[in-house]
This record gives sequence, structure tokens and C-alpha cells, in this order.
Amino acid sequence: MLSLRDLGELADRYASLLDRAPREFELRGRLFGGRDPDSFPRLMGVINLSADSWYRESVALTSEAAIRRGQLLADAGAAIVDVGSESSLDYASRVEPEEQIRKLMPVIEGLVARQLLVSVETYYPWVAEAALRAGAAVINFTGREGLDELLPRIAREDAGLILNFVEGAHVRDPHAVRLSHDAIGDLLPYFEARCRLAERAGVRKLWIDPGLGFYYPNLQDGAVRIERQMEIFLGSFRLHALGWPVCHALPHAFECFEDEVRCAEPFFAVLALLGRTDLLRTHEVSRVLGVVRTMRLFHARRMPGRPREEIPG
Repeated sequence: MLSLRDLGELADRYASLLDRAPREFELRGRLFGGRDPDSFPRLMGVINLSADSWYRESVALTSEAAIRRGQLLADAGAAIVDVGSESSLDYASRVEPEEQIRKLMPVIEGLVARQLLVSVETYYPWVAEAALRAGAAVINFTGREGLDELLPRIAREDAGLILNFVEGAHVRDPHAVRLSHDAIGDLLPYFEARCRLAERAGVRKLWIDPGLGFYYPNLQDGAVRIERQMEIFLGSFRLHALGWPVCHALPHAFECFEDEVRCAEPFFAVLALLGRTDLLRTHEVSRVLGVVRTMRLFHARRMPGRPREEIPG
């Protein structure tokens, strides 16, 4: 059972990193990262263009439906809208890059026309390049191959990049994940190398996503996967040592939540916030926003000089 003692031991062990703030950067008029380490995190809403995506509430099967959902997500509190055209489920159909581009283009253009910040999730560099040409502000890159060639284009467009932890060529080709009892310690060299690669290419707007939300062969045991995810969420603040904000895709933990699976993401949001996550990728923007607001109240009440109206909401 997770306890205050566990949290206290984690905080004591890495006390020097608890208040380290990541870099702040501006992305098309909005600020991300940096600031007070207790500041209000940003939310990223999700649109899935694939019928194979199991989170039905996020699926939009037409461009018009996707654009409507994007506006609803923004109205509900999402700072960024993340669009994907292929499910990461191991049994989902593969979508060739040409088809991904065909599906994505009208959605990106429609959302950008509404002044929304658009992120595109893909592991194909040429899909990412097409998304940037259409006006996408962020590439949520879920692959490893082709990253070198993609980085200069992201830099030229002054766009943002989410660097994901991926073992294998990409999310649809997962290899066994090798993490010791100190998962964050194992992930630090992986991300340090990729952050420095991005920096050398001129990328100046970057998030680190260390989550284990993908379907690694040796994490099929739900209890093991969930335990590892919890460990990484709570220890995310240690990744601020690399200088960049942290993004987490909130998982579902069907094994624990069963019929109440839509409550899983708000629960994991609590752990992510305790770990000082900067950007929360969620299918449940309204529910997660309520969690964030509630946790901010505790900090605000301990700062008697701060007026209530300054609490973001």
C-alpha cells in the first residue's frame, strides 16, 4: 500500500531535486515549463482518429467530429490537443504513412484555424514533417528511427517535441523493457542522450515522457506494469535534472478499475502531480482538471498572502 512514509522517503532521498524547475519556453504565445515548481500544470487532450482505439470517448471518425472534439477539449481546459491516427494497441491495424497524412491534414488545419495548439502523435518522421507543414505546434514522437533527420525540421519550425521512452523501433514494435529497482535512474541516461541530440539540432521546446503506457512484452502482467508506472510518476521530478519539463500520458489500469476505468486517469494524475509533472496527456480533461484544481487549493491555503482569484481554474 502506498503510504506517506513512502512519499517521505522518496522526498528525503532526492531532496535536492524537489524544487528544481525545468526550463520555461513559449510556444505560439503560451508558456510551458519553468516557473514556480508548484505552479499549475498544463493539460493535453486527446483525439484518436483510429476506430481501433479502445478509449471510445476520444475516438473521432470524421474530420468534422475531430475538430468539434478538439474545440470541446480546449474549452474544457486543454492547452494542447494531441491527435493520433493509429492506435498503439498491439492488435490494432497498422496505418500506412500516406493514409495517416490523409486523415491528419484536414484535422490539423481545422484545429489550427480555430487558434488551437495541435500536437501530432506519430513514429513516422515524414508524417511529422507533413504535420508541421500543416501547422502542428508539437510532435509527439513515439519512435526512435529517423529522429536525427526530424529534429532540424522541428527546430526550423520553432515547434515543440515530446521525447518518449521507447524500447524498439517504435511504439508498435516494442521490445522488453529493462529497468532495475531504480527505474528513473535507468531512464536518465536514455533521455540525457536524446535531449542533448535535440539541443544540438536546435530544438528549444521539449518535454520528456518517461511513461510505460505502451505494450512491452515483459510488462503484460498488469500489476507489474501499474507498479512501475506509479514508481515513475512519483519520481518524475528527478528528470528535471536534465533541464526540461516532463509530460505523462495518464494510463488506464483496467485491471484495478474495471467498470470504473474512466476514473483511472484522475487517480494517476494525483501521482503525476506529486511527482511534479508539467504536462498531463489525458482523455479525461474535465475530470483531471478537477483533480489539479483541488490539489492546488492545498498549496494556496498555505500561502496566506495569495488571493484566491490567482488560483488557475
